[in-house]
Amino acid sequence: MSLAATLAVGTTTIDIKRLGALGYGLAAIGPGVGIGLVFGHAIEAMARQPEATGRITLYMWIGFALAEALALIGLVAPFIFSS
Repeated sequence: MSLAATLAVGTTTIDIKRLGALGYGLAAIGPGVGIGLVFGHAIEAMARQPEATGRITLYMWIGFALAEALALIGLVAPFIFSS
């Protein structure tokens, strides 16, 4: 039964696992875009200033780690809040 049909009937039984999967799917969009931006801009910066490649690489990995942490939090959060 779809969410709209469940709400139309007036019952409050919503499958928590499906809702968690939907939440994680939506939560994965932001970090995916963020990681793409981090690597894209790092490559552009390295192309413009090859002498700063070491520093740019360091900040690129820090940005990647922070964006990936958001994805992992989005994965774990439905399990924490479902109980």
